[in-house]
Amino acid sequence: MRKIILICGLLLHMVVASSASAISQSISASAAAPAFDYDQALAVSQSALGNELDNHAFIDTDGNRLTLDQLRGKPLVVSMVFTSCYQICPMTTRHLSKMVEKARKALGEDSFNVVVIGFDTAVDTPDAMRFFAAKQGVSDKGWRLLSTNEQTIAALSEDLGFQFYPSSNGFDHLIQATVIDAEGKVYRQVYGQVFDTPLLVDPLIELVLGRSPPEQPLLANLVDKIKLFCTTYDPVRDGYYFDYSLFLGMLIGGSIILFAGTIVVRGWHRS
Repeated sequence: MRKIILICGLLLHMVVASSASAISQSISASAAAPAFDYDQALAVSQSALGNELDNHAFIDTDGNRLTLDQLRGKPLVVSMVFTSCYQICPMTTRHLSKMVEKARKALGEDSFNVVVIGFDTAVDTPDAMRFFAAKQGVSDKGWRLLSTNEQTIAALSEDLGFQFYPSSNGFDHLIQATVIDAEGKVYRQVYGQVFDTPLLVDPLIELVLGRSPPEQPLLANLVDKIKLFCTTYDPVRDGYYFDYSLFLGMLIGGSIILFAGTIVVRGWHRS
């Protein structure tokens, strides 16, 4: 009987010691892991403005290779997600989808590109990205959902000013959508799961309509300038529309100036 009690006591001691060791290792690992700091992450994100993205390579949901150079020539909206996220990334993607639709209505369907990149490289495979796209309702919207390796994610994250850290919820990270200009430079950062429409659409309007490539004809350039000036945001409808009254006002004002100038020139010739 005494031997049985001794053996049980020895086993209990081993279990307690093993549990204490596991807890100690867990605490040590937690202490060693970097903690997410919102202010610091925001500062890093803002410091990325003006960065030019390298020609990073990805795999799309069809298994095809795609590089960022292939997306140059148009503005680009980049969203970083991890597909195992059950709330924040899905909500962010669905809201981004609504904002992209508003931007396309104002600027045209092919005026800019959208990519969603999975940064959890062990999980965010092309199949996982395809499932994520279907679940968030963006499969048929012309978005590109991309996977890549750990080294590329590290380099791309540095270019974008995007930080993420493993946590009990999967990852802690700043929720941001990055607007890239046609030359591949970081133009604007947009933050939050839900954000006001102009925060994303206004920089896209500036890039699509406000900057003309050298080969663009003078007339097309003039039309873009008029569209830029007359495209107005309506907060009631939460959408953009072409304000014809501004255009008519410009025409009327120009006509008055031209008419007045003609009278002055004729009077000067007579005198």
